[in-house]
Formats: sequence, C-alpha cells, structure tokens
Amino acid sequence: MLTTIAAGRVFDFSHAVGRGGGSGMGFNRAVALALGEGDTVYVLNRGAEQIKDVPWNRTQVGTRVGKFTIGPVPGDEEFVADISRPGDGPGELIWPAGLALDSQENVYVTDEWFNRVFIFDKDGTFLCHWGAAGSGDGEFNGPSGIAIDQQDVLYIVDARNHRVQKFTKDGEFLTKWGSLGSAAGQFNAPWGITIDQQGNVYVADHKNHRVQKFTSEGEFVSQFGSYGTGKRQLNRPSDVAVDPDGDVYVCDWANHRVQVFGPDGKFVTSLLGDAQELSKWARMSLETNPGAMKRRREVPNLEREWRFAFPTGVVFDAKHSRLIVSDTQRNRLQIYNKVKNYQQAARTI
Repeated sequence: MLTTIAAGRVFDFSHAVGRGGGSGMGFNRAVALALGEGDTVYVLNRGAEQIKDVPWNRTQVGTRVGKFTIGPVPGDEEFVADISRPGDGPGELIWPAGLALDSQENVYVTDEWFNRVFIFDKDGTFLCHWGAAGSGDGEFNGPSGIAIDQQDVLYIVDARNHRVQKFTKDGEFLTKWGSLGSAAGQFNAPWGITIDQQGNVYVADHKNHRVQKFTSEGEFVSQFGSYGTGKRQLNRPSDVAVDPDGDVYVCDWANHRVQVFGPDGKFVTSLLGDAQELSKWARMSLETNPGAMKRRREVPNLEREWRFAFPTGVVFDAKHSRLIVSDTQRNRLQIYNKVKNYQQAARTI
C-alpha cells in the first residue's frame, strides 16, 4: 500500500532516491544515514571488493560518505559531494559501519576493519581518527552504530565486544555497559543505535532479535521484539530510530521490512517498501538504454522491485516529518511521510 493507516498513524510513501553507483548520484550498499542542516542527508556506503584474491586496499570500490540535499518534493534531490574513499591511507575507509554528526556537523564514521572512529568536517576534509583494537576500556572489536547526543557525547556500539561505550567527541573514554548474553542489558552482536529526545538510548540487538532501551547511563529500561516473521517479531534488526512522538522504527533486516512500534513497545505496523516509480537518477540511467527500457516493460510483475531488500539504516527527519530508509541491496533510499491530520477520502460505490 502506498498509504498505510494503522493505530492512528498514517505513513504515506513519498518517493525513492538513488541508483547503483560507485560515486556521485548513486549508492553502493548504503548502510547508515545522518541528517544535517536544512535538507542535507549524509549516506554511508560500505562499498564492495571487486576482484578475488587481490588485496582489498587495491580493489575496494564505492566506499564513502555521500552528501546530498533531499527536499520534500519527489525529484528535489541533488548530489553535493563525496567524503572519503576506499583504502588504508589517511582518512580512507575499508569496512565503514556507523555514521553520526556532532553539533558542528562534523562527520563521524566507525570502521570495523580499522577499529577506529574517523572524523571529517562537513566539507569532507579529514580531521583525525582515534581508536584501537581490543577489549579494554575505549578499545573496539567491530565498532558499528554510533549516535551523538545534544552535549556531543558519543555512544558507540562495540559489536563483537557485545557492549556500548561512551566517549567525548575527542575520544576520551567515559563508561560502558553490556556483555555477551540474552538477559536484559546483555547483547549479542548489537548493531544500530539512536537517542530519543529525552536522552534514552535504543540499541538494535542484532542476534538477539530485539531492541533494548536504556537510560543515558546504561540502565536497562525495556525491550521489545523476539525472533520470527510475524507482527512484533524481528530477524536480525540492524538499526533503530525514534520520532518526536516516541514512535520507534526498526530496520527488520532479514525480514526485509521496517517495523513500527509505539512508545509503549506495542506493535503498530510494518512497512515493506513501496517504490513503484523509479527514482529520478535511476530513470536517468535507464533512459540511456532503450533496450533495457523495453525489456523492463515486458516483466509481468515488478512488485518485487518495489520492496525493501535488507534495509540496514533508518532515520526520522522531524523537520519534514518523514522516515528515510536505506534500502541497502537495492542501492536507494525509500521515503515515507508521517502525515498529521489526515483526512480519508469518502468511499464511493
């Protein structure tokens, strides 16, 4: 459905943005999102290794942060700049996983390969990095999700150490919580993280198939989700976002959907992806190949193309009251407006 009405909420599909690409107006396995000033959206591309048995620092392609403006009207999107590139030189990335912005719109990227946090300014200039491999305080084993609060305190998911760590923006260790397990407050390969307007921390507990909510000091508050494919169930959740109403959005990665929960953890609805129209940039590419356009018109049912394929990242843009999802395997973003004061049309016979 292009318009989903559930439990007093209305999610109206807007449009898709993107296409496959190693640079510029395209994505290569977009895994994380962050919102800048105005209509600016930053997209983290994990990229890919292209040639078997050739060192990764010579064949990795598409790894970068793309900076875009995405207005509220379909088609009102523009490429601004690429930040970083694949490699092992200063400011280069190999396995980027998490993305966040501080109050100055500096760009923070976690990298699982290097076990570091890379920092760039909003124009893409590399500033510094910090972090090292290990299991001690301030060390990492596969840092993934990252969130930054209003005081510029960093919360970083240390995935293979099964914990969350807090740092100053300069990398000074503050505290940590979590350990391997399935009890409340424990994790199994956690991934995404977000902070709500009250400062509560939500963590996508990937292999425990749930989301956990904590205070800013790591005290367990609640959890929701369990393994499965039904309502309220999750399969390897990868990211989480919270809107100003307190509604929670979870990238249900292996179920190829986004699950929506209320502030109380009650299930609201599932969004499956509704990109029935090609994005502006995808259409530009297709129009250069008349043969591909003809073959596309011969496909009996394109519904599979509309749907999410392993969506990995999600943010809620409060300015435009819209949900933006990184539809990772389809190299695009899908956008839903959360509509207030929606008036349903009268039914006709």
